[in-house]
Amino acid sequence: MKVRFRSSFLWPRRGAMTTLVRWPSLRTPRRHPLRVVVDARIRSGEPGGIEGFVIGMAKGLATLTDSQDEYIFLCISGEESFLKPFLGANSRVEFIAMPPPATPAQRIQRKVQRVLLGPPTGAPRNPSPPPAMDVNIPPYSDGTVERLEADLVHFTSQAAFKTAIPSIYHPHDLQHLHLPEYFSPQLIAWREGWYRALCDQASMVAVASTWTKHDVEKSYGLPSGRVRVVRMAPVTSAFSKIDPSQAHALRSRLRVPDRYILYPAQTWPHKNHAGLLRALARLRDCDGVVVPLVAPGRQTEHFDALQLLVQELQLDAQVMWPGFVSPDQLTALYEGAQAVVIPTLFEAASFPLWEAFSSGVAAACSNVTALPEQAGDAALVFDPKEVDSIATAVRHLWNDAQLRTTLIERGRRQIMDLSWGSTARTFRAHYRRIVGPRISPEDDAWLSAHDPDYVPLSAPARLS
Repeated sequence: MKVRFRSSFLWPRRGAMTTLVRWPSLRTPRRHPLRVVVDARIRSGEPGGIEGFVIGMAKGLATLTDSQDEYIFLCISGEESFLKPFLGANSRVEFIAMPPPATPAQRIQRKVQRVLLGPPTGAPRNPSPPPAMDVNIPPYSDGTVERLEADLVHFTSQAAFKTAIPSIYHPHDLQHLHLPEYFSPQLIAWREGWYRALCDQASMVAVASTWTKHDVEKSYGLPSGRVRVVRMAPVTSAFSKIDPSQAHALRSRLRVPDRYILYPAQTWPHKNHAGLLRALARLRDCDGVVVPLVAPGRQTEHFDALQLLVQELQLDAQVMWPGFVSPDQLTALYEGAQAVVIPTLFEAASFPLWEAFSSGVAAACSNVTALPEQAGDAALVFDPKEVDSIATAVRHLWNDAQLRTTLIERGRRQIMDLSWGSTARTFRAHYRRIVGPRISPEDDAWLSAHDPDYVPLSAPARLS
């Protein structure tokens, strides 16, 4: 057996110089079963849709019991509890020493805190300067995935790292190229440096919609076939079912009204809570229609500005901000909603839209980016930059019971073929296709049916 060596840099720690180490790898040509490391280095409540994606993948991979393939979820120590209820017998958690890298905004915030508050408790008064490094270049693996002898690494978030192991990477969206006004120059530079490098490294770049596929291919000049669309299921479909009485009790504890519209989203500017708030004020002032809004989701640094707008528009009695909610609470909020309204200015694919369809709730959404493709004829579509357009959609959903019934039926048809088991099986077929040297006839047939860019094997013996 040949022993190969892979160079890797340790993750830089404050006060410690980066050193070059070599990790011996005893990996032979692909063994069976396959071993895949799924990057789950997130903290629950922070990454929004990425957390839902990781949960859905864990739930979906657990359904794949027809092989002995292994799935290792790479977590931050102490941050794995959100994931464990969804793992199957074919999956396990491993921990990694390196945390997910801080974004430029987080680094600036930490610098400000150090200036105002001094060094953290127990920190040396005169720490050694950190090593010089370009923050716009992804770091190298610290050797964990190499020690685990992974055949492939599935990076579920944009904050990945460099490795010689084959990988799948999710840039999720290129919003910074379309709405640069919402990003600092430092954050744009970080995104461009990391996204481009990690897309170039990846054996496959995964996106959730055809619109995003074309955007990534055009923006980054990736070769044909590198970017693949893998449709994702509603996150709520991965959660345990709750009975109506339990759902009612959860809503009562959250003190939500009997009738309300729902918009679950973190309070980032592009999510356009402000446009929805102005539309609600317009409905009240011009039509006499009072529509309560429940808006769960992590409250970012932009939340204070939304609170001021609520006061300015005198919507205090109409708007509720539950913050980050549990899976059971989110399910209960969907089931009790009169409608889901999604006024976002940019979306690569909307989990709330799928979740509305899955929960049997009528929906309306913006006419931007990937949303019309995702909505089809199953949701009202409006211009998110026009307050009257948003208000008209909300008024129709609020007042027209027949319209809601029609949209609910269409929504169920729209997601009829979506499940996390299906998503996971598509990714598993791609794992096997990438690692090679062959994929099974069953995987070949599955990709032929679920990946429009897949070229079926012309013969069982053809290499992928």
